[in-house]
Amino acid sequence: MDLLELVPASLLDRLIGIGMDAGGDYVEVYVERQIGNSVSLDEHLTRSGSYAASLGAGIRVIRGEEVGYAYSDDLSPKTLEETAAVAASVCRGGGIAKGGKGVAVRSIADIPDRYPVNPDPDAIAASAKVALLRRGDQAAHALDSRVAQVMGGFSDQSRDIMVATSAGELSHDHQTMCRLSFQVVATGGSSERRMGFHGGGGRVSFSHYEDFSPEHVAAEAARMAVVQIGAVQAPGGPQTVVLSPGWSGILLHEAVGHGLEADFIHKGTSLFAGKLGQKVASELCTVIDSGTLPHGRGSLNIDDEGTVAGENVLIENGVLKGYMVDHLSGKVMGVPSTGSGRRQSYKYAPMPRMTNTYMAAGPHTHDEILSSVSSGIYCAAFGGGQVDISNGNFVFEVQEGYLIEDGKLGSPVKNATLIGVGPEALQKISMVGDNPQMDPGIGTCGKDGQSVPVGVGMPTVRLDGITVGGTG
Repeated sequence: MDLLELVPASLLDRLIGIGMDAGGDYVEVYVERQIGNSVSLDEHLTRSGSYAASLGAGIRVIRGEEVGYAYSDDLSPKTLEETAAVAASVCRGGGIAKGGKGVAVRSIADIPDRYPVNPDPDAIAASAKVALLRRGDQAAHALDSRVAQVMGGFSDQSRDIMVATSAGELSHDHQTMCRLSFQVVATGGSSERRMGFHGGGGRVSFSHYEDFSPEHVAAEAARMAVVQIGAVQAPGGPQTVVLSPGWSGILLHEAVGHGLEADFIHKGTSLFAGKLGQKVASELCTVIDSGTLPHGRGSLNIDDEGTVAGENVLIENGVLKGYMVDHLSGKVMGVPSTGSGRRQSYKYAPMPRMTNTYMAAGPHTHDEILSSVSSGIYCAAFGGGQVDISNGNFVFEVQEGYLIEDGKLGSPVKNATLIGVGPEALQKISMVGDNPQMDPGIGTCGKDGQSVPVGVGMPTVRLDGITVGGTG
């Protein structure tokens, strides 16, 4: 059933009117339906399977910088009118708004279709998803006798959203998501255990896993685990570091991207606040956040405020050019939304978030960058990390890394971390590759208790004088 049949335009008009009658400057009604499935495998056995469905609406009333938000999983007219009144009461200092003068909503034309998928992943039998996991399990064990454990998972989601606003706009989107992943444990002598992980997907059809096959995914996870057996301790101190293309963009996402989200900017808690037009990175750096990439994990036709998502240049040739802006931050700052308002579900108000964040290509080849380093560390994959938005300090775990010796990869290293300050790290970039890649589609970003899917990307990059935490 179409969401407009569940919450018709006449009811949307009344709900918006309730907020406007209470003195709201802006009112938004967000309706969402989600269906999610997942299956998991551990050592040849299917361990779990789940199905979840949700349906609800969130109503936001904004007056000045005050925000009232309320939600309900009951879409009956009476309950939604009460929900709108509760949201409105927050902005008017208590009391319940009545009535509703009504605002006629109309559909937005020309919403793009960046991720057509047919059929929906929900229509694929669970047995077909389990079969992917079994194929990967076999491939990982076949790669090397030191593979001790294989864990796999497949998840998918179908999501319909509808957004109506007091600007008279009504927009819809249908979003799907798939993700296949494997985690492998390999063992060596003296009880040494190493772990590898690989996976991916995005807003893709199930047929995506014909090319991005479970055999490939699981074998890559197994390779990562096995190659780390016998790794040497990472040397500590300031060093030349080379980042591999693709998933290394997670460092860019965390160390720089969050600080360019507009809520941190207008609150003055980001060290990028007030620096538009200033040089904040090496002139080799151009950083973009784009919701337009076809079938990308972080891509959007419209954001969760109904604004068509676009491509936003954040840093151009080292100069800070813009921020990621949602409606509320834009209202406070006096700038338009960049289509960056996102939320985990109808239970949450939107906030400015990244979509697909990446660094553009540079002039150097991968081999040229690697051969330029006489001694350093090559970071092939990252694990977890922490960032302080207020000062840009970051710490990242290197999941797979290697010594660089005379321009060539040497021994694998263990227990390595990268430590630094986001803008300072960008200033230390001395070479940028001509081989930009996006990650395979595994990223999930957390912020203020909300998680949303994102993409990251980067070409091969050389950084000079980055502090490496290690014990070697």
